[in-house]
Amino acid sequence: MRPAGDSGPNLYLMATASGSGDEVPADGVPTGRVPAEDVRTGEIPADLTPHPADKIYADGPGTSELDLAEVQQEISDAAPLAAAPSSESDAPDPAKAAEPDDVIRQPDDVEPDTAHDESGHARRVGPEGATRPISEDGERPSPKAALVYNPIKVDAGTLRDTVTRLAAKAGWSEPLFYETTVDDLGDDVTRQALEEGVDAVLVAGGDGTVRAVSEAMSGSGVPLAIVPSGTGNLLARNLKLPLTEPAAMVQAVFDGDTLAMDVGWTELARPDGTTAEHAFVVMGGIGLDAAMIANTNPQLKKTVGWVAYVDGAARSLPNAKPFRVVYELPGHRLHSSKVQSVLFANCGKLPAGLDLIPEASIADGALDIVIFQPKGLFGWLFVWRRVAWDNSFLRRFRAGRRVLSLRTKDSAVVYSRGAGIELATHEARPVQLDGDEFGEALSVKTRVEASALLVVVPKGHTTDGL
Repeated sequence: MRPAGDSGPNLYLMATASGSGDEVPADGVPTGRVPAEDVRTGEIPADLTPHPADKIYADGPGTSELDLAEVQQEISDAAPLAAAPSSESDAPDPAKAAEPDDVIRQPDDVEPDTAHDESGHARRVGPEGATRPISEDGERPSPKAALVYNPIKVDAGTLRDTVTRLAAKAGWSEPLFYETTVDDLGDDVTRQALEEGVDAVLVAGGDGTVRAVSEAMSGSGVPLAIVPSGTGNLLARNLKLPLTEPAAMVQAVFDGDTLAMDVGWTELARPDGTTAEHAFVVMGGIGLDAAMIANTNPQLKKTVGWVAYVDGAARSLPNAKPFRVVYELPGHRLHSSKVQSVLFANCGKLPAGLDLIPEASIADGALDIVIFQPKGLFGWLFVWRRVAWDNSFLRRFRAGRRVLSLRTKDSAVVYSRGAGIELATHEARPVQLDGDEFGEALSVKTRVEASALLVVVPKGHTTDGL
């Protein structure tokens, strides 16, 4: 059965043919895309956007190549806007309309709308729609915050007291509190909070709770404060937030700063023909990484946190076999390769000091793509060397960077960067988003929404390198 979607079925046809060893049918390629004979399996596709993580190697991209890639991306992003018809010359100038005191008022020659006995003036209403008095001094209602928390991950009573106390001290209204459940990871109650008109949302829970709340808040313009809880805290780690001071993050809601970060979205095509789209704020993947998460003992994960993934790895690696994928990055050619896993990431750092994707940024308007394609045992050694040794250790020291500059990069791990990736497999494979399993999919299509989420950081918090 083909997965639903505009372009997924075509990639799926090609992956099916490729995975079966047959020739890829010419009619499996959408009109306007690369011809079937250009689908090829290579060590490292030469046409992919160069990634700054490879710059340090002897055969890595130079500064000029990376700068050119950024310019080409900017031109690609701006092209639809340039092609759109413009009517700006006919539009009023807001700056002139707001002169002389930067306030836009009702024109004097426009009569107020008094239909249906309306006075033409703004009024305050209650939840039932009845008019309520506006205070004579013109003060606005006090701002209000909402806390969404996982009661299993936090000390609920202490956290609620902290939020209530600091909100009152800051002159805010009494906060709203929402608990997550097995059926609602936090997205539904977050939407309820937004409908209540809250001015900020705090989230306390595991990485899954943070992901669900972020999904609901993407594009809302309402700041989100992450109160670190548990042992994972992937997004908090990548934002360099204080992991052991929950009160500091609560206080930041009232006097801190905000940072606009990107949000990734993944459309999954299931074997039964259905599709679903979910957000991720750290990273997602298909293949071995998702299988490791699916094979991790849930009780062990609750007890020791991310260390439990060692158990999942031990269960998954012995039976791990490469699988065929057909993939394409926007603006690039179609490729076919045997892989163990494909990651699409918004952040690059993992627990235990592992730097999976050096130079990754949560605010660059792009996703980092990592393709793991080791060949045999030695291939896995190259993966370990790249992630645990090169990225996470040698890059920290001048002498180590000098060593890397004398080496060439290998093909066991391929890095690229772009607006997303679209891929399809011959057989359904497990998928994970921000460390939670999301079932199996035949095709995956990712995209990024630039600066879609406002995250709260403490006052004066350094955002360099984020």
